[in-house]
Amino acid sequence: MVAIAGATGTGKSALALTVAEAIGGEIVNCDSLQVFRHFDIGTAKLPESERRGIPHHLIDIVNPDEVFTAGDYARRARAALVEISGRGHLPVLCGGTGFYLRALIKGLFEGPARDEALRKRLAAREQRRPGSLHRLLLRLDSAAAHKIHSRDVPKVTRALEVCLVARRPVTELFRTGRQALEGYRALKLVLNPDREALYDRLDARCGAMFAGGLLEEVQEILNLGFSPSVKPFESHGYKQALQLLRGELTLEQAVEQAQRNTRRYAKRQMTWFRHEPSVEWISGFGDDPEVSRRVLVRIHEFLNN
Repeated sequence: MVAIAGATGTGKSALALTVAEAIGGEIVNCDSLQVFRHFDIGTAKLPESERRGIPHHLIDIVNPDEVFTAGDYARRARAALVEISGRGHLPVLCGGTGFYLRALIKGLFEGPARDEALRKRLAAREQRRPGSLHRLLLRLDSAAAHKIHSRDVPKVTRALEVCLVARRPVTELFRTGRQALEGYRALKLVLNPDREALYDRLDARCGAMFAGGLLEEVQEILNLGFSPSVKPFESHGYKQALQLLRGELTLEQAVEQAQRNTRRYAKRQMTWFRHEPSVEWISGFGDDPEVSRRVLVRIHEFLNN
């Protein structure tokens, strides 16, 4: 299998299409937002008309109000790999959610199931005293707390949930092992264009999203009956579009904040991949023909090894 990863806006989709078309592959989404139905413009989801007839998997598979975890992704992605390989095709993963890629290849430890009642109590505690959940995690599992940013409330909540339900530190459970993907060699390619050029591209793309119907898409999702509190609305662009519809931001402020937050997100994505083992860095954008040529040469080397 080949994985094409990198920050948002680096041209992963264009490169994945080129690779799949040239080598006889099928594309497996590895983006945590593109799994949700109805969220299209703000996730830069490739329209079906632009997929060149190449099968795409794990796109539009859950409703916005459904819970979809990295474990869910790993199970469904592994099933997709088997189907694609069974047809004699090459699985081409494409996306910037590094945690999903790691969950697929390395596996996840078997933690306890979600406890919604406990989560509600933890959420109420955090709302009353911001930062209190991270302080509690420091007492229960300091090693886990030092690996999670205090403002990353979802991860802090999950770590606490595991500690409290299993009555053991999450780091102790993590050491018990996890089931890695078997039967596949993985070539992990990370696109790495010039940072300033990437930021310029992201700024332009954010502006184009607002001009190209993002507000109308958000209103349509709300009209379908989905709450503004569903998880995909927390993402960059969608959050600001909601605020604009509520009158909390002007259009100029919404675009500016979406641009700023997207740039920061891209920086965090690149930091993640720098800590990911066994990746190969590819200079340039994925829609650059010279980059495509170099990548295809490398993939042929990999397949013929």
